[in-house]
Amino acid sequence: GRHEVQSWTTATKQSLCLVWQKVKVQLMLSMSFLVTVIWYCRRLYSFLAQLLKRWSNYLQRKLIRNLSVLTEVDLLGYSVREWKGETQQAKHMREAYEELFWSCHIKYLRQVRRDNYCVLRAVLFQIFSQGIPFPSWMRERDILKLPEKLLYSQGCNWIQQYSFGPERYTGPNAFGKLRKCMETLKTNWIEIIATKDHEERGNICNTLFSDESKEHKMYEAIKFIMLYEVVEAYENIKNREEPIHSLFSLLFARDSSSDPLSFMMNHLNSIGDSLCLDQVELCLLGYLLEVKIRVYRLHRFNTEEFQVNYPDEYRREWNEISLLTEDDRYYHIPVFRT
Repeated sequence: GRHEVQSWTTATKQSLCLVWQKVKVQLMLSMSFLVTVIWYCRRLYSFLAQLLKRWSNYLQRKLIRNLSVLTEVDLLGYSVREWKGETQQAKHMREAYEELFWSCHIKYLRQVRRDNYCVLRAVLFQIFSQGIPFPSWMRERDILKLPEKLLYSQGCNWIQQYSFGPERYTGPNAFGKLRKCMETLKTNWIEIIATKDHEERGNICNTLFSDESKEHKMYEAIKFIMLYEVVEAYENIKNREEPIHSLFSLLFARDSSSDPLSFMMNHLNSIGDSLCLDQVELCLLGYLLEVKIRVYRLHRFNTEEFQVNYPDEYRREWNEISLLTEDDRYYHIPVFRT
């Protein structure tokens, strides 16, 4: 009996060992499979994460490249990043930024694309984002008819030599291109005025100032309106009619802009291509858009020219916009917080 018990015990042990061997093999295979799956999942996760990161960076670069007026950044942080070191100029500029922060309540900055449309972009962006309406004279006239009036009524055939910024386009089709530019400006300005919600207006501005083609058309329309105003003032002087603003006397006193044609050829045609607006033209811009343009000129810090208004003669009811410049060439938009 003992022998049978031992045999039974031995057989049971052998059976259990065989079962365990099979289970062990299955467990090892399952664990190996599970480890392999986990490894591949981690590799897949890492790959997808890298792909998502690259795509996100691409979209961000694309957006930043297309958006010509960037979102707000901290003013003092921007100052520290841009003006590192202990040179006299760097210290001077950091002090100027600190003055803006503490005394002028400018807490943030919107960077504007640095090209030769920069000042026009900074001014028009603020007019649109604030929902500033058409100037009074523009509400009384249809700006779409200004090219036609200048060409046919006033006989200014020389506008065929008008150049469209970096396109440097001149020729018989100038009239048609100018008409399209005026239409783009008027259409988008009307849409902005009709949008009362500030956030929605901001979204429209971001979309509009990401479209380079539309942007350039609007800037060329503003340039042409400047030319039209100069022609009007010049005719008034010749005909001894109503008195003109003092800025036109300054403009015509320059050898390079003694008449509308020379003003166009020597100044306007280069704006957007190789030149920005100078101070006289900035006065003209504020005058025709009926806005007071306050400019903080950081390179003039600790002088009377640190804060300048363009034009210096303005009406109380005009809206005010602000610009910030380090060199009178490129401009950014200061953002106020109390």
